[in-house]
Amino acid sequence: TPETPDLPSDLTAQLFLCTVYDTQKELTLVHKNLLTRLPACPLHHIFLRMQTQTKERVWMSSPHMSGREMEMVADAFATNWIAPLGPHVDAFERELADYCGTKGAVVLSSGTAAIHLALITLDVQPGDYVICQSFTFAATANPIVYLGATPVFIESEPDTWNMCPKALEMALITLPRKPKAILPVHLYGMPAKMEHIRLIASAHGVPILEDAAEALGSTIDGKRCGSFGQMGILSFNGNKIITTSGGGALVSDDLDALSHVRFLSTQARDKAPHYQHSQIGYNYRMSNVLAGIGRAQLDVLPDRITARRNHFEAYQRAFSSIEGISMPMEPDGYFSNRWLSTIVVDPTLTSGVTREDIRLALESENIESRPLWKPMHMQPVFQGAPYFVAPDSITVSEHLFEHGLCLPSGSNMSAETHERITKIISKLIVV
Repeated sequence: TPETPDLPSDLTAQLFLCTVYDTQKELTLVHKNLLTRLPACPLHHIFLRMQTQTKERVWMSSPHMSGREMEMVADAFATNWIAPLGPHVDAFERELADYCGTKGAVVLSSGTAAIHLALITLDVQPGDYVICQSFTFAATANPIVYLGATPVFIESEPDTWNMCPKALEMALITLPRKPKAILPVHLYGMPAKMEHIRLIASAHGVPILEDAAEALGSTIDGKRCGSFGQMGILSFNGNKIITTSGGGALVSDDLDALSHVRFLSTQARDKAPHYQHSQIGYNYRMSNVLAGIGRAQLDVLPDRITARRNHFEAYQRAFSSIEGISMPMEPDGYFSNRWLSTIVVDPTLTSGVTREDIRLALESENIESRPLWKPMHMQPVFQGAPYFVAPDSITVSEHLFEHGLCLPSGSNMSAETHERITKIISKLIVV
């Protein structure tokens, strides 16, 4: 229409021009204020262009390069090891296994691929049950469905926000047949209650496939996340604490299982001089180039953990005097890499200010933040899947989804940016 459109309130317009195109001819550029003089005509298509001034985007968790990655990539090119095998792949697997305290590792194209191949190795078949934490990202549950199995979602407990052992026990007692695997998650870097989960899993004879995608470097009593189950999954996606751009890994003490995963990840090619396949395979192997990036990133992992923990502690100090904002604490013996700093907002104590109010206030300043994960049992795609919550327990995950927020936590975030974030939030709540 020829009516003058309103400018977005969060942008400062420097220049606002429009071009009016007619079916017969192109009219001249006109200033915004002249738009009102144009006749209302359905043949006019108005294209608007704004030159704006915005503050630099603050991302929630952006990649943080060490400087050595280019050296490793250059080595891969210089030696022509560009394929999904090579010396960086071999070395990255050794270094990951050594760091995680497992006997071996296989690096793959994503953490999702690692879950998929691990489930195949655990003989998950169509119609089988696989127990999965509900409060997680969809990538934890999706591979269960790839295989035609049924995900059984478990509610979280309030201490770590991860799989509730009581709800897990209920599911194992209630289900008509034994599940093929249990998939706990270490959410936002906080370890799950693995001591309890392992005891329950062992009593029922069900293997644990540990989703440590967000928890590289996190520990319980000094033992690394990823090493508690029969197999552990890692992710090196671009937003993780270290990255290979895209990638993941499977770590385990079961070398036979890892050998089978490696076989499946390279199209399941049989040992023969020709191309022969007795099983369905997948193109899931990590390239030597990306493995080189991963090796350089792994070298600085301790620094990245320290930086993210420092961000968490700074948020904690800033919000300590604000009633109605809480942050998750580490149980005794637990060490979180604090991949993302998260808050829970109680609007009954913040004069009605909600999680969404805070998110929008940050977004208006070009700062990214996101609600906590929407639980899988609430997702339309998993409607009707079995879901278990402990008796006399609250639905922790639903409460966290409604009231929780992830704040910018990148290890490359400056102290000035951090202070800017906390001031915006404090100003919103403290009047």
